[in-house]
Amino acid sequence: MRAIQVSSYVSGPLDLSTISLPTPSPDQNKYLIKIHACGTNFFDLLQIRGKYQHQPPLPWISGMEFAGTILATPTSTKRTGRSLASSMDGSISNLTSHKFKVGDRVFGAQQGAYATHIAVEEEKLFPIPQGWSFADAAGLYVTAPTSYGALTVRANTQPGEWVLVHAGAGGVGLCAVQIAKALGATVIATASTDRKRQVCLDYGADYVVDYKDKNWPAKVVELCKNNRPKGNGQKGVDVVYDPVGMIEPSLKCVAWNARLLVIGFAGGNIEKVALNRVLLKNVSIVGLHWGAYSNFETETIPKVWEGIFDLVARGKFKGITFTDQHFQGLDSVPRALQALGGRETWGKVVVTLADNEGEEAVSKL
Repeated sequence: MRAIQVSSYVSGPLDLSTISLPTPSPDQNKYLIKIHACGTNFFDLLQIRGKYQHQPPLPWISGMEFAGTILATPTSTKRTGRSLASSMDGSISNLTSHKFKVGDRVFGAQQGAYATHIAVEEEKLFPIPQGWSFADAAGLYVTAPTSYGALTVRANTQPGEWVLVHAGAGGVGLCAVQIAKALGATVIATASTDRKRQVCLDYGADYVVDYKDKNWPAKVVELCKNNRPKGNGQKGVDVVYDPVGMIEPSLKCVAWNARLLVIGFAGGNIEKVALNRVLLKNVSIVGLHWGAYSNFETETIPKVWEGIFDLVARGKFKGITFTDQHFQGLDSVPRALQALGGRETWGKVVVTLADNEGEEAVSKL
């Protein structure tokens, strides 16, 4: 197979290169998957430089999100009961209980996604929604549950509320815009350029604001004042979704009983908040660390994914693949990461792979 392996830390994504490696084989618990698309993430940029909180031991294959097709199923079988034949003769057959079969289209997340092939356990895979491309599915695993979990589990967003989504044109931001709208909220999205603000509108935002304008909190208040129903006493937004690090200025434009969601610090600074405003407006500041749910609250994970797939089935949630540029072939991953780091992209920057890419290196199964 072909893959982007990190054998030593690099100064930037353009220092990465693609090499040939042995193709993994399915084992007792893992599927072998041919990758057709892989999603980029900001933490990839940190990881390749050795600056992320979770660093795999060198050498390792970079990338986390992928979508592709099943080439081979796990080699183990499980006794799952009696077959129709065994019910007649009394014998018990070994029946496979694998959720997926060869040829199924799946998406998931695991270290090693910047490759043509990957071996993955079943619990890390989901079926690609009907009508979705590999590219759109490759950007679903990290962004969608982060936004859905924040807005539903942590903020309990209700119909009729107003939601402010910072960096609305980013990956989690565009997910949050769509989910908030599907929950019946009115959405104000902030973004830094005309193009990004238009993307927010295209994905359902009701209003957009330039967060580079130092007076943006006043503009949010003005939007609420002029457009919220008269007499409800709310002079700001009810929910703030913040993956950037803008909680402090957002306290200037929130309503009574608002909930402010701390998603991340893409802006580079961890804030120190004046708590007097938290007190005076009776607000809650709530964090979300979606990755930690697998350790502390596993029962919530399937509920969140059920909600996401329901929105997809009802046409309330669509893919967020960045389409202003196209990145094709594994060799384009460094350029895709460079574009992502330059913050001129929107949505999810995805690299697509040719159907036969890496096939010349596939070992016989």
